[in-house]
Amino acid sequence: MSMAFWRTPVVALMPDITPSKNRSQANGIINLMGGLGTIIASLVGSTLYEINVNFPFWMGSALVLVASALVFIFIKEPKQFEAPEKQPNMLQSLKEVFTDKDKSGLRILFAIFFWFLAYTGIEAFLTLYATKRLGIPEGDAGRMTGHMGIFFVLFAIVAGFLGSKIGRKVTISIGIVLMAALILMIAVLPANFLVTELVKIPGLGMIRTVNLFLMGAGIAWSFININSLPMVVDLTTLERVGTFTGLYYLFSTFSAIVGPNLNGLIVTLSGNNYNTTMYFGPLFLMVALVLMLGVKRGEAVKVAGE
Repeated sequence: MSMAFWRTPVVALMPDITPSKNRSQANGIINLMGGLGTIIASLVGSTLYEINVNFPFWMGSALVLVASALVFIFIKEPKQFEAPEKQPNMLQSLKEVFTDKDKSGLRILFAIFFWFLAYTGIEAFLTLYATKRLGIPEGDAGRMTGHMGIFFVLFAIVAGFLGSKIGRKVTISIGIVLMAALILMIAVLPANFLVTELVKIPGLGMIRTVNLFLMGAGIAWSFININSLPMVVDLTTLERVGTFTGLYYLFSTFSAIVGPNLNGLIVTLSGNNYNTTMYFGPLFLMVALVLMLGVKRGEAVKVAGE
């Protein structure tokens, strides 16, 4: 609950202090740093836990305080936001998005909902899919989500750079098609091909054919995720970036709640066939793609003289 209070305002600082043309790259850097922080915290936290079970919690508390101090000391919010005029709240902004004649905002928010529906559903059941359908040992199965995450982090900056060069909408659409194709291939290819062992890498475990598809899906996810927030905030004025950042998190977080539950229901109705998640994931992604095709705004805003 505490995190919910400061997450949106902190993320909204990025577009406040970053020109529109650089927001995709900036969001890539944010996700790269977040990914590195997660990896380092996991490694250090595990070591501290072996020394004392309380140490990881103390480390987390200390790092939050240090991060807060760094933001307070070094980040200078633009003066025009220190005493802003009264702006519509989130509910009013949501109503505005729904009633706007240009449905670009509504389309991209629902596209975000559907691609998170696909991603979170696959992520939640990936380990069970690997053990139940493919017969992969639990240790290697548990690392598969991490393989997607690692390649997402590695290509975060590349995705931001690509979004600035060929356009955010095009980059996102490429990511959707690529991810849908890779997940669908996992669904239809025979299990004995997917579990073919290729190489064992320290820390990553045994790399099988299915892992290569998932690594590619992680790259595709970076194309989608890195460019979506910049598109949302460039739908509005600079003064309302915080509100629209909140709308982004509203749709993505709600989808992250619905996704695992909906996919769990689908698996149950299919007689515990975990492969169904690999069919419905591409379906949700295709819905997101159709929605994105109608988005007409959200690209980097050109400033006079550029």
